[in-house]
Amino acid sequence: MQWTLVIPLKPLARAKSRLSDTAADGLRPGLALAFAQDTVAAALACPVVKDVAVVTDDDLAGRELGALGAHIVPDEPAGGLNAALSHGARRVRAARPESAVAALNADLPALRPLELARVLEAAAEFPRAFLPDAAAIGTTLLAARYGAELLPAFGVDSRARHRASGAAEIDLGAVDSVRQDVDTGADLRAALALGVGPRTAAVAARLLIPGQ
Repeated sequence: MQWTLVIPLKPLARAKSRLSDTAADGLRPGLALAFAQDTVAAALACPVVKDVAVVTDDDLAGRELGALGAHIVPDEPAGGLNAALSHGARRVRAARPESAVAALNADLPALRPLELARVLEAAAEFPRAFLPDAAAIGTTLLAARYGAELLPAFGVDSRARHRASGAAEIDLGAVDSVRQDVDTGADLRAALALGVGPRTAAVAARLLIPGQ
């Protein structure tokens, strides 16, 4: 099964506010863009990913991620994360109704293509499935096969919310790179320990990261 990934990205100036203890305000937009670039590059290298649609209204992010090969979808609803994901999934299926779609976080800078492939292959066994994040509270990936609606419920306690919505929880070992999203300095240290992509590594080298 080949998947289309829908990746949401808020305007870079407002991204990653919880990293203020780690990155100066002037560096946070660049760090958020680097996360997204490394995430998209790894996703496009995944053998079971057909293409990637990034939902964003940020002009710089659109140019940079489009240059990597992502399709850029304007965030027309401008109604937050779940509205952006639903909009992106509708746009994908308007063009290809038979598409299997998966929502993927934009802040997975350590993402490994083969680990992502294992998660998506496990997701293909269910109409809808999700992968919890490293903290076991949130969600980094939500998948819907052909014929199933995505029905995203990201946000606070999204693991519980996706489970309650009927999505199957994916239980796999050795897919840490797909679980490790980055919201805080501790998350960034964990991602760096896994090994991040080149763009994140370059920006992170300019930061003074406690514990590093």
